[in-house]
Order: sequence, then structure tokens, then C-alpha cells
Amino acid sequence: MASSKSSFLTFNHLTIYLILLLLSQSPQIHSTCRNFCNNIPINYPFSIDDGCGAPQYRHMLNCSATDLFFLTPSGNYKVQSIDYEKQTMTIFDPSMSTCSILQPHHDFKMSEIQSAIIPPTPDTVFVLVNCSIDSPVLNHYKSLCFNFSGHSCDELYGSCTSFKLFHLLSNSTPACCFTSYETVKYMSMDILDCTHYTSVYNTDRLEGVGPLDWLYGMKLSFSVPDTGCGRCAKSGGTCGFDVETEMSQCICSITSNSTRDCAGGREINFADSYRASSFPPLQLWYILALVAISYIVILRR
Repeated sequence: MASSKSSFLTFNHLTIYLILLLLSQSPQIHSTCRNFCNNIPINYPFSIDDGCGAPQYRHMLNCSATDLFFLTPSGNYKVQSIDYEKQTMTIFDPSMSTCSILQPHHDFKMSEIQSAIIPPTPDTVFVLVNCSIDSPVLNHYKSLCFNFSGHSCDELYGSCTSFKLFHLLSNSTPACCFTSYETVKYMSMDILDCTHYTSVYNTDRLEGVGPLDWLYGMKLSFSVPDTGCGRCAKSGGTCGFDVETEMSQCICSITSNSTRDCAGGREINFADSYRASSFPPLQLWYILALVAISYIVILRR
């Protein structure tokens, strides 16, 4: 009797251990997707947790204890605001020159997908500073330059304390300093032969406003993928995706996701999760077979 009881307890312990092993190998489903980074709301298509939001925007944002950052190949840019109605994001480069501060030279680069789905808006102007006389924009590519809202290079170099030095050294003002994102997208600062750059947004509202009061930074325009996220949100779910396949999902709870919504969509149970996960089916059958064999051995004692 004691031996039978001991064998039964041993089997129970083995079963519990194997179940825990199975659960530890199961795919992790987000219990929640954070919807704020400090005071900035994080809604679809963005996310700060992997598996949330739209896969096209994966790993583009990072939330620190104090700031939200937009991540690009050329560096991290502080997010100042996100307007989901207008589908715009305003960012600022802490290492970028402004009218009052001169910063070391560097480029602004976006990945190919970023350039396609969240490029700078047309009213974001890039300002090229201290370009040599051999610069392409002062020679063969003069057409890439323009003035905006009645502002000129003379005004920029004459009003900004950080740029006055270049005017004094050359005793002249370049004919070109304002250009679009397309220029810096295809030509680096080295190719443009300019030592510094800055950027200004909402330029269509800056008529009569001096350079000291311009809005320095960049405004990006993002597109929202049409994946039926509205239906998911209305059902109480959170829009996300499978981190391995990047297929869209409606995150419903800590244990289940849905392909469409949390009310009528097909919920993914643990069996479904194993089929879609990296947990090898052969290993699963091996564990189940081990449980069955152990049970048979115990019964024969």
C-alpha cells in the first residue's frame, strides 16, 4: 500500500514537472501593451512593447524613464508629440544645430521603411549651413533650394547667433540654404559639402516670424495600416502581431489572442499556440509519450 501511494505521488510530481516544462516553453502572450510613455499616448500603429502595434513600426520607439525616442540609423530623436488625428509625429534632435546653438556635424538618416511610411512632412524644411562654394546645391543642383514663407539665407545668417560666425568669415551669404528631405535623403552632409544642418517644421505658419522663434525639429507624417484594428479595439482588445510571423493579432488577455476581435474572433488556445510557436511538435509528443510510459510502469509495480 505504501509503495503504491509512493509511486502515485512520484507520478504526480513527474506530471506536474512536465506540465510546467510545457508551459515554460509556450509562446509568451502580452498581458498588456503600454499605452503611455510618460505623458505621450502610445496608440496603434505605434508601440513600445514588442508584439504590440503594427509590425511595420516595430522597434521604432523606445521609452526611457523620462523621454520617448524615435529610433533611426543616424540616432535617437526625442518625440515631442504624436497627433493621431492628423497622423503626425514631432521629433527633435538634441545634437542638431539651432539658431542659438551650434552643434557638431552629423547626418539625418532613416531606414527605407521609415522613409516610406513615416517621412518628414512637406512643411518640414532642412537648413544647410556653411556649405562650400563647391557644394552641389550651389552649382548643378541649385533647383533643390528654395526660400520659404518670405525667409532667406541673408535673414538666417544675420539673425542667428550660432550662424553669424560663418557670415563674418566669408563676408558673404550663400544663395542656397533651404531644401527638402529628399535632398538630405540621397546626399549626405559630406556630399553636400556643408558643415552643419538644422531643420524647421510648420514652415507654412512662419511668415513674419524671425529665425529665433522658428520651430526647430521635424514633423513626420505616418500612415496607419488597414488591418481591421478598429474592430479589435471596439471589442476591448489591443492591436498587435505575432513576433515570429508578424501576422496581425487582436490581443485579448494574458492567455489568448484572436485573429480579428475579442468577441467573435477565433481565440488561440494553448494547442493553437503550440502550432504557431517555436516549440517543436516532436518534443511535445516526446514529453506526452514519457508521461504515458511512466504511468504504465507505475501500474505494473
